[in-house]
Amino acid sequence: MFDTKIAILVRNDLPVWQRLNVTAFLATGIVAAAPQALGTPYVDAAGKSYTALCGQPILIFEADLQGLQAAHRIGLERELIVAPYVQAMFSTGHDDANRQVFLAEDPASMNLVGLALRGGKKAVDKATKGLSLHP
Repeated sequence: MFDTKIAILVRNDLPVWQRLNVTAFLATGIVAAAPQALGTPYVDAAGKSYTALCGQPILIFEADLQGLQAAHRIGLERELIVAPYVQAMFSTGHDDANRQVFLAEDPASMNLVGLALRGGKKAVDKATKGLSLHP
């Protein structure tokens, strides 16, 4: 039904609250990069309008650091939309500080705690190959 696929990968050693937090942030990154992924606004039976949500499923995977780094590498190689979240971003209090700690990361060995990918189904499948869906 969809030409594209969205996958969010979270590190398997994070507390649940951090996994949920990272997932929420990464989903916004996908929508920012691909606004066409949004559906249309919802309207309830009383006519009240609500905001649009993503118009396609988002698969959530868990991975260790090496799995995230491999998916990151493949995502870049296959020119997917890539939204990364690194460990150091947990220690900041605002977006500008997040950019500063992200800038300090070595792209070849980022300390990733989460990663969102969007692109062609086969390319996203390749990047997530061997990873388990989040329980």
